[in-house]
Amino acid sequence: MGDAESISQIIAGCKAGAGESFSQLVDLYASRCYGYFYRLTGNRNTSDDLLSELFVRLLRKIGSYKGGSFEKWLFRIAINIFYDHLRGQRRRERLLEGQKQRFLTKPPAVEKPDFDMVEKLQSQLDKLDPDTRELIILRFYSQLSFREMADITRQPIGTALAKVHRGLKKLRELMEQ
Repeated sequence: MGDAESISQIIAGCKAGAGESFSQLVDLYASRCYGYFYRLTGNRNTSDDLLSELFVRLLRKIGSYKGGSFEKWLFRIAINIFYDHLRGQRRRERLLEGQKQRFLTKPPAVEKPDFDMVEKLQSQLDKLDPDTRELIILRFYSQLSFREMADITRQPIGTALAKVHRGLKKLRELMEQ
């Protein structure tokens, strides 16, 4: 890879926020880390995604590197990312299995939409402030996570959570009138 002194200089540059140093770090370790992920997953797209996540985390966590073997520290992060990926896969598989079982055990009820209720809901949504209305629509109609909503609207996740919570409370009150 490079001698320990040059890697230490690159890491110091990364900690100082030098983009060039981070690029050097990526150049030094990208192929090895990609190979590691590819051997674990056998899938190019998944390996690309995991590699991207590794370097995003590395950028965020480089300040916590306290010395010692950088490769050991880096591959510990890579292992954690891979385990996070596996846990996510297992959760999706369990969710899909649960949905499959529900679908097989009882036929879905066919309900006619209550058009009056839909119209009332739309009317009440229009009474909310635009930011709150947008967040509620993103959450419940577009089915985005709070993290995705916060990223899209460029606000802290706590703010998005609070606005949705307050907006739903207000919407409930309006619907009960």
